[in-house]
Amino acid sequence: MTLKIGIIGLGQQGSMYASLLKHGAIPAFGIETGTIEGVELAAVCDISKERMQWAAENLFNVPCFENHIEMLDSCLVDAVMVVTPHYFHPTMAMDAMERDIHVLVDKPAGVYTKKVKEMNKMAESKPHLKFAMMFNQRVNPLYMKLKELMDEGTIGDIRRTNWLMTTWWRPEGYYKMSDWRATWNGEGGGVLINQAPHQIDLWQWLCGMPTKVAAKASYGSQRNIAVEDDVTAVVEYENGATGSFITCVHDLTGTDRFEIFGDKGKIIVENSNKVILKTLKDSEQNLSKNMSFEDVKKIFMGAGLGDIVTEKEFEFESKWGYEHFEVIKNFTSAITDGKELVAPGAEGIHALSITNAMHLSSWLGEEVSLPIDEDLYFEKLTEKIEEEKLSEEA
Repeated sequence: MTLKIGIIGLGQQGSMYASLLKHGAIPAFGIETGTIEGVELAAVCDISKERMQWAAENLFNVPCFENHIEMLDSCLVDAVMVVTPHYFHPTMAMDAMERDIHVLVDKPAGVYTKKVKEMNKMAESKPHLKFAMMFNQRVNPLYMKLKELMDEGTIGDIRRTNWLMTTWWRPEGYYKMSDWRATWNGEGGGVLINQAPHQIDLWQWLCGMPTKVAAKASYGSQRNIAVEDDVTAVVEYENGATGSFITCVHDLTGTDRFEIFGDKGKIIVENSNKVILKTLKDSEQNLSKNMSFEDVKKIFMGAGLGDIVTEKEFEFESKWGYEHFEVIKNFTSAITDGKELVAPGAEGIHALSITNAMHLSSWLGEEVSLPIDEDLYFEKLTEKIEEEKLSEEA
């Protein structure tokens, strides 16, 4: 039996997924993944006539629709990928679930958690359907290794986490590609909602959800946009540990460095391709209590750590496009063979909760607790949208 997949939205990402499913390759990017056995690209949908023309020229006889409801009602698809502007993700996912169609939603899950909760609730009512998120970095071998280390308690209880992720440089021209991009009304935010969701998902997937968030965000500070282009956030976890997340779109020589510090060691990730693991022979508390004066003196003199610290390095190769393909393959295997999802759709709300908390904290100028006041968030978001409309009219 062939699993028939439809794609809603043929922008940059949607057209990439269509090419992978139809041809098993994206020649322009030098990506060749091969097709997925027993899976067929059965239909595509986009409201843009230009994108429909692209589909006709590149997808060869795949039915094209301008209305996603017509595609869902066509009986041509068993599953869909939702790859549209963010506000439409929950609504279109629910439209598919309503018709007993499996759903893979591109990141983020939506713009605000109140709407995503509706999507998750419908998914709960349809346990026979597979519902997944395109968190492709969860299948990155490096982060799979980190997940294994964290689940095994290799570095003990978390004391602090820090992620400096400023490799999202975007020129002014990027924001002119689509009129919905980098707007409150069309995209629902900037770097936090567009570029950083993968890292924010990994952050909580590996380290858990924070309980408090305080963020300083700059809006249109270095780019001619209304939404955030630079963010510094500090979080607190249930055990009292702290964390920070820093990101922006205007650092041309950007940095990607992630540290997880525990009471039994530390994990350092450099450029998402190298892991440095430092483990202690005992917890830092016990070492502090039981270390002799001579041992302490050796450490202060720059020696002696070798007796209590073990260091290992791991290097990984990651290629853009392949991990997206692996998530699609996992999603289809979950439908056909009952394989466990690497990124269940219900988990999409976690990263969005942190993003919403960062926005709200910056708007209010104060620390906020999780879960946030969702009504207050929606009220403030609506104010941003109205301000944006007035600015456009002026």
